[in-house]
Amino acid sequence: MAAPPQLRTLLLAVNALLRKRRYHAALAMIKGFRNGAVYGAKIRAPHALVMTFLFRSGSLWEKLRAILQATYIHSRTLASFVFTYKGLCSLQSHLQGKTFQVHSFTAAFIGGLLLFGENNSINNQINMYLLSRLLFALCRLGMDKGYLPEPRWDPYPLFSGLVWGLVLWLFEYHRPTLQPSLQSSMTYLYEDSNTWHDLSDFLLYNKKK
Repeated sequence: MAAPPQLRTLLLAVNALLRKRRYHAALAMIKGFRNGAVYGAKIRAPHALVMTFLFRSGSLWEKLRAILQATYIHSRTLASFVFTYKGLCSLQSHLQGKTFQVHSFTAAFIGGLLLFGENNSINNQINMYLLSRLLFALCRLGMDKGYLPEPRWDPYPLFSGLVWGLVLWLFEYHRPTLQPSLQSSMTYLYEDSNTWHDLSDFLLYNKKK
C-alpha cells in the first residue's frame, strides 16, 4: 500500500535536511549516539546473558533483570560518549578554524572522565579491554615512528607466557587483586575442577545438585 502524500512529503523534507552540509556536525552527533546505543547493546547483551546464567544465582526474573540493566547501562554510556566526543571535536574545530590531532585526545579525555570515570564493573571491563589494545597499538606506533626497534624474533609467545603466568599467580596467591568476573571464571576453571563426589558432578555438572 502506498504511503499517504503527507508522509511522503515529510520523508522528502527529512531527507533533504539530512543532505544539508551545514547541519552535518549536529546530525553526525545524533547518528553517533544511535550507533553507540546499538553497538553497546549488541556487545553487552550476549556477554551479560552468558556470564549471568553461568555465575549468577537468583531467580530467572532476577537474572533477566540483571541482563537488561547491564545492557542498558553499556548502551547508554557508549551512546552518550560518542555523542559527547563528536560534539567536542566539532566544537574545537569550529573555534580554531581547522582540525588538530589534539582535538581527538581532548574530546575523548573529557568524555572518558565524564562517562567512563565511575568505577563500576561495566566501565572496568570496557576500560581494561581498551587498555590491552592501547598497549599493542602504542608499541606498533613506536616501531612505525622509529622509537622502538623492530624485534628480530616473534615476541608473542613470550607475551602469552607472561600474561598467563602472572594471572594464575595472582589468582592463586593474590586473588582479591583480580576483577570479580575474572575471579569467577578462574574459580570455575581451576578450583571447582578439584572437587567432585560422583559421576554426576564429575562430568554432567560442575557442582552436585
